[in-house]
Amino acid sequence: MPERFLVKNFGCRASQADGAAIEAGLLAKGLTAADMAGADLVVLNTCTVTATADDEVRQVVRRIHREKPGARILITGCYAQRAPQELAALDGVSMVVGNSHKTRIPDLVAGNHYHGQIEIGDIFAQTDFLSAPVEDAAGERTRPNLKIQDGCNNRCSFCIIPSVRGRSRSAPPEQVVDQVRTLAAKYREVVLSGINLGRWGRELPGIGRLAGLVRRLLDETPIERLRLSSVEPMDFSDDLLQLMAGSTRIARHVHAPLQSGADTVLRRMHRKYRPRHYADRIEKARALMPDCAVGADVMTGFPGETDEEFAQSYAFIESLPFTYLHVFTYSERPGTPAAESTAQVPIPVRKQRTHALRDLGAKKSLEFRRSMVGKTLSAVTLDNGTALSENYLRVTLATPRKANRIEQIRIGGLTSDGVCEPGALPVLR
Repeated sequence: MPERFLVKNFGCRASQADGAAIEAGLLAKGLTAADMAGADLVVLNTCTVTATADDEVRQVVRRIHREKPGARILITGCYAQRAPQELAALDGVSMVVGNSHKTRIPDLVAGNHYHGQIEIGDIFAQTDFLSAPVEDAAGERTRPNLKIQDGCNNRCSFCIIPSVRGRSRSAPPEQVVDQVRTLAAKYREVVLSGINLGRWGRELPGIGRLAGLVRRLLDETPIERLRLSSVEPMDFSDDLLQLMAGSTRIARHVHAPLQSGADTVLRRMHRKYRPRHYADRIEKARALMPDCAVGADVMTGFPGETDEEFAQSYAFIESLPFTYLHVFTYSERPGTPAAESTAQVPIPVRKQRTHALRDLGAKKSLEFRRSMVGKTLSAVTLDNGTALSENYLRVTLATPRKANRIEQIRIGGLTSDGVCEPGALPVLR
């Protein structure tokens, strides 16, 4: 009987896309997908962006080993690349595979003779885009994630990701076109993702930039909707924003990491833009697409962040038309310049600021959702009685719909975290 496996993903959309590729590779080797109860092999595709992410992985390893002592545990991803020996020492771990060797996992496990090995190499030696083809949506059953870029050339002072993902590398455009064309035969929406998505193509001579690739996908594939995941603010060029606004086949969804709205904090973070630059991009997006989703990643408690700097950041965020926020509490990452700072903000202060920004994000989300009531939105139906609008709202449906269709849905009211059709419950005022 073929070995039964489960891939559990942690972290960003790029990691989720990696996990889908691992799952496809294992299936191709003859292994059988299973749930946790039935899995002989559990692949943990990890994140290491914060200490909390690391803690979650270790807790999951302990729980699996306690509840399924006979299961093999293979750990891969960013945590595996950063601290392989630490993970290999955990009880129950059979193999640790870094990002440098992630695409080899199906071959490594196919022989069923792995016991404690560490497979890792120099991620900065990688010059090719390492990714297996994605032909199915895996966990996202109606919205496959297609990773088209990996690595990052930025050196933000708080971030460990360049050390575990390597330099920026892009999928060849022909490969992206072929994969989107294949996915379009099964799915209505494809999400383009990457570690630094806006840098796609920059290291490929004569290839062009992200907007050019998106045009090719619109011209050369039948995909009904493309969605861009997170793009650095200054990579939201006028060209890209105008393309998004001018095509009904691109989701009106702008997610641009901010981190802080205080100029002095951005400088200490080694971010490459100032608040005024960021505001210009967001305001341009909203002018071109009045109902678009606008999201940001924001960090609180960065080393040295004063009360005045946090107040500046809060006021800046309050002034912009965000529809949602992903708020993170600063977490020291060993090996980063910020972790060596002697001006660490006390953890209770960090948490207090996180709470304040999350409250602000909830207020902005509610205002945006209220403004959608009475409008008709284009949305892709999911498999759980909901749909996802092009402007990133979860829509509770009044009547069951077949999943994986794009439909025009009238918004009749609000739920606790989304919107709903008329007649769907619960409804908020």
